[in-house]
Amino acid sequence: MTKFLSALALLLTTLFSFAQDQHKSFTVKYISSTEIIPDGILDEAIWESAESAHDFWEHFPVNSVQASQQSDIKMLYDDKNLYIGITVNAAGKNYMVQTLKRDFRAGDSDNITMLFDTFNDGTNAFLFGINPFGVRREGLLSGGGNDIRGFTMSWDTKWKGDSKMYDNYYTSELIIPLTAFKFKEGETKWGFNSYRFDTQSNETSAWMKIPQNQNVFGMTFMGDMIFERPLGKSRSPIAIIPYINAISQKDFENDDKFNNVKIGGDAKIAIGNSMNLDITVNPDFSQVEVDNQVTNLTRFEVSLPEKRQFFIDNSDLFGSFGDVRDANPFFSRRIGIAKDIDDNSIENKIIGGLRLSGKLNKDFRLGLMNILTEADEANEIASNNNTMFAIQQRVFARSNISMFFINRQSIKDYDFLAEEDKYNRVLGMDYNLISKDNKWNGKFFMHKSFEPESDGKDLATGGTIDYNSRHYNIYSKLVYIGEDFRSDLGFVRRTDILKSILGVERVFWPKKGVLNSHSFQFFPIFTWSPSMDLKNTDYTLRSSWEARFNDFSMVSVNMSNRFTFLTDDFEPTGEDDAVALPGNQGYHYNSLEFEYRSDRRKLFAYSLESSIGRFFNGKRYSVEGMLTYRFQPKVFISLLFDYNKLELPQPYSSTDLWLLSPKIDITFNKSLFWSTLVQYSTQQDNLGFNSRLQWRFAPLSDLYLVYNDNYFVNAFAPRSRSINLKFTYWLNI
Repeated sequence: MTKFLSALALLLTTLFSFAQDQHKSFTVKYISSTEIIPDGILDEAIWESAESAHDFWEHFPVNSVQASQQSDIKMLYDDKNLYIGITVNAAGKNYMVQTLKRDFRAGDSDNITMLFDTFNDGTNAFLFGINPFGVRREGLLSGGGNDIRGFTMSWDTKWKGDSKMYDNYYTSELIIPLTAFKFKEGETKWGFNSYRFDTQSNETSAWMKIPQNQNVFGMTFMGDMIFERPLGKSRSPIAIIPYINAISQKDFENDDKFNNVKIGGDAKIAIGNSMNLDITVNPDFSQVEVDNQVTNLTRFEVSLPEKRQFFIDNSDLFGSFGDVRDANPFFSRRIGIAKDIDDNSIENKIIGGLRLSGKLNKDFRLGLMNILTEADEANEIASNNNTMFAIQQRVFARSNISMFFINRQSIKDYDFLAEEDKYNRVLGMDYNLISKDNKWNGKFFMHKSFEPESDGKDLATGGTIDYNSRHYNIYSKLVYIGEDFRSDLGFVRRTDILKSILGVERVFWPKKGVLNSHSFQFFPIFTWSPSMDLKNTDYTLRSSWEARFNDFSMVSVNMSNRFTFLTDDFEPTGEDDAVALPGNQGYHYNSLEFEYRSDRRKLFAYSLESSIGRFFNGKRYSVEGMLTYRFQPKVFISLLFDYNKLELPQPYSSTDLWLLSPKIDITFNKSLFWSTLVQYSTQQDNLGFNSRLQWRFAPLSDLYLVYNDNYFVNAFAPRSRSINLKFTYWLNI
């Protein structure tokens, strides 16, 4: 009987502990006045009265024990600010960081990050983080944190923070204005979680216990921070961000020189606690990092990430419709870029625009964007009004139904403008599924485009369903895109397809040894052409094995068998006068691929990927990788390389394609940064230099000096050159 009672007591204790681990909360106390100085030293007496989020759980390498190095997060608030005091225990002072620059990458360095779900919807969150050197980062998280694409680190807001290092721990102190958040007036509770990367102990931990098959930044497992008093009405200041840009540039191809001074700016106006109105006039993006060049051996366009600040805030409300790979109806990079008369992509000046976005209540989001671009009649580019309207209604625990309308329309008739290019409109509806436990995720959508002289095959529809558990992952997708479907402001890789995917992965979690996990995956992709009586035009049968080690390294082996039916001629080498592979013909080819990524915590880290096999009617060998080295904490050096050797039978061309991209980032201190990127691409016939000096002389206010130089590779002749001196200032009124 005694043994039975002991066992029963142990069982009840275990169940109680499990229930406690499943949901945590702490109270954020209200203070009427404070003299907290955000210097990283928690020496103010008021911190003694604050409750904290503590007892962090390990997430990597295992998630069944509490973290060996614990973290403690205390919070207080008043009518204006949220005050956060953090203590982070460590095995020593040998911290790893990549840079002293704000918005650092978290996964390969020591830091702690906090997620605030201010509407308790499990879908969107504000992110704030800090490292042992007091370097800060902030961002936005969307889509429940189910995918790294939900991270938006380009978002900026004003707040203060610093850190102080000791022998076996460091402390951080943050003051975040409540105006940095969006929330409902009278709210008493926010969802909260925090995760930490500890390179010395080889450990990733989180306040909430998170299954290993779930992202550590996922919003499925959130605790609560409970405010002692309801939050009041928060009036965000109006932010005016003017700029002056002096530019001198020369186009050597056309022997054209240009010197100018540009003036413009942005304004951010808060509407209530939950809506933002962003206005831009004559925007300039000369200080934005240049795009990374890629070697493209496909017939299709490559999608590049958005880096312009104006398009970032609430970007998921506009850009997450449809299928991100095959049928995305809104892709903000389409705005401000156009094709000239030679079919080259050039900058298309934005005259101005506005964006209204945010939440009307806990469950309803609204977005409206309207942007006017300038005409360039010499290049036969029309002036266009670009509009998108989107609404999103939450249903069930974390799912939502969304609708949108897109209109791209020229503002007048131009002689060079074809009838079918005068306007393009898209109307659509999406249902986004996120189950409460995050095991099931999916999307179902139906979009229709409208343009002059359409033949009626202008639908895009489809869906995805993901199942994610500890041992099995299943991914399925079915997409149809009619041959007349068109979204001028979207990213649609190809039309006239019916595409099917059904991928299965089995994951194993060894209890001991050097392996943290390994998995086998089978991922078949089939594509048919509806206009060709559902002819199978493409398939890829990919089998892979992947292993992740306890030291953060990983290795994978992939085998792929492919079939491609070329409907049109295709020339993959990009060489002048090369003979194209003939269309209306099918090609079978296969390949073997190997990938390895080293321990990213080390001063020297690298990744390597190589493939060998057939390529259409020839052969392909490739090797690509990235080498990085950091001289802590001020210098970070990287080298990206990509080599492709194509051997095609006569009369088709064979070639060696090189892409080399060294980069150096120097952070002299937390306010002065210098980065230089060199990109050498034989496929693009371009050698480019981009050097950028940034001085952050005040919060979110910068002086940039940017130098760009481009050369033709084959002739090593100058192509274009420019230098910019840009001044921006963030003014709150």
